[in-house]
Amino acid sequence: MSHTTTSIFDQGLPKNHANYVPLSPLTFIERSAAVYPDYPAVVYGDVRRNWHETYTRCRQLASALQKRGVGRGDTVAVMLPNIPEMFEAHFGIPFAGAVINALNVRLDADSISYMLEHGEAKILIADREFQPVVQEAIAKLADPPQVIDVIDPHASSGGPVGETDYEALLSEGDPEFPYQLPEDEWEAIALNYTSGTTGRPKGVVYHHRGAHLNAVGNMMVWAMPHHPTYLWTLPMFHCNGWCFPWTVAAAAGTNVCLRKVDPAVIMQLIDEEKVTHFCGAPIVLNGLVNMPDDQKRSFTQKVEAMTAGAAPPATTIAGVEALGISVTHVYGLTEVYGPVTVCAWRSEWDELPVDQRARIKARQGVRYHMLEGLRVGHTETMEPVPQDGETIGEVLMRGNNVMKGYLKNEAETEKALKGGWYHTGDLAVWHPDGYIEVKDRLKDIIISGGENISTIEVEDVLFRHPAVAEAAVVAKPDERWGETPCAFVTLKPEYEDQISEQDIVDHCREHLAKFKVPREVRFAELPKTSTGKIQKFVLRDQAQSES
Repeated sequence: MSHTTTSIFDQGLPKNHANYVPLSPLTFIERSAAVYPDYPAVVYGDVRRNWHETYTRCRQLASALQKRGVGRGDTVAVMLPNIPEMFEAHFGIPFAGAVINALNVRLDADSISYMLEHGEAKILIADREFQPVVQEAIAKLADPPQVIDVIDPHASSGGPVGETDYEALLSEGDPEFPYQLPEDEWEAIALNYTSGTTGRPKGVVYHHRGAHLNAVGNMMVWAMPHHPTYLWTLPMFHCNGWCFPWTVAAAAGTNVCLRKVDPAVIMQLIDEEKVTHFCGAPIVLNGLVNMPDDQKRSFTQKVEAMTAGAAPPATTIAGVEALGISVTHVYGLTEVYGPVTVCAWRSEWDELPVDQRARIKARQGVRYHMLEGLRVGHTETMEPVPQDGETIGEVLMRGNNVMKGYLKNEAETEKALKGGWYHTGDLAVWHPDGYIEVKDRLKDIIISGGENISTIEVEDVLFRHPAVAEAAVVAKPDERWGETPCAFVTLKPEYEDQISEQDIVDHCREHLAKFKVPREVRFAELPKTSTGKIQKFVLRDQAQSES
């Protein structure tokens, strides 16, 4: 006989609107606009807007989108660099109840077209500089979205694509638009595409709760103070800028926008705008270190840099520290809203030589406060491996900042979230102090300048060349980009004396985004197992030893 027991704490204590509100990062900008309306929010060249002005523009955007038929759960795509309109989209689109789909501006028309169709975008807000790619992508769609042009005087080229421009769209909106929070914090707030093992992008869906928690987690692990000055060196299309649009709003900070990553401009802005924080791949740090000495500047303020991806080499860390910039190494994936682990620093490490400090900072570290579970475990059983710094297992995560799942892909969602853990596909060791260190990738994804490159996608393009008999792509260490694709190719006998490395590279350029094109092509017989499977670990060792 079973009995249902009700706790005394559940009796007469109902959940209602007074004591329960869905978590959402949208409330952050409302608070900053109310408490610090006159504080700077956005800086971009001559554009200087405070939090009241920025909040008003976001509400106008939401209102205008709704007037154009955008409703709850609809997708609005944006293809923009790190300019004020991109920041506003992170609030204005979800204010309308819609889902923001930030597109990677480096992708080709085929990829953009697929994402617009798969995500069912109703509206696309695009910078005119991307006119050629946008026009080509739109032309491939049977039911294309409305296109809104963003006219930026700092753009180097481009022309109109849409029926109207962004400022005209805002003029259609109500500056007093009464935005509403989602009825359920599990509702989608963002859609981000990531490359899978097949090279076909997968749509990662974020919810309001996860975005709220990871935005707060960023503040906590970085000890970010009130009113930071944040420089946008990290693309906002990367995991919604690692949730930092919402983080900066929560901290009532200043968003210093940057259309294009340029070390000299970055150095100038850090100095002149008194930047305190910025994020990016190690290539951003390398760019600053390798600048001519006469372009480097000294700073009166403390500057913090957060980096992820392939860990910066010791020389880079030493060079960045010499500039007066402190480096924090984090780790994450698109599926977990960006970074969710941090190499939390201990004061006793400050006295170590720079090369030892760099080795420690190369670790992916420990979980964010808002990540509930992190372990290195067996892929099938999920049982943790020993914390001996030697036994390799898969990095597993669980918590509220794990994605809802992959859009329209139940099989991959079930696979990724098997057994109540998110399976990252990354192989790591677990050190005795509890810090994890990634050693390899189950899926052979290459991380180049912070971008994920599927080796299978590149191999597929290589095989399209009529002269290629066999092909395999692995990561090759690169001082600037962290990693770049290195292709090993076996030519068909009749082509052996006719095809050059440049011929293969040119072929790839016709079918791939520029950053995915192999930087090196080596003609060779590919090592195989007894069953005929290519031994990528042998090729990886060759690429590393000869780099």
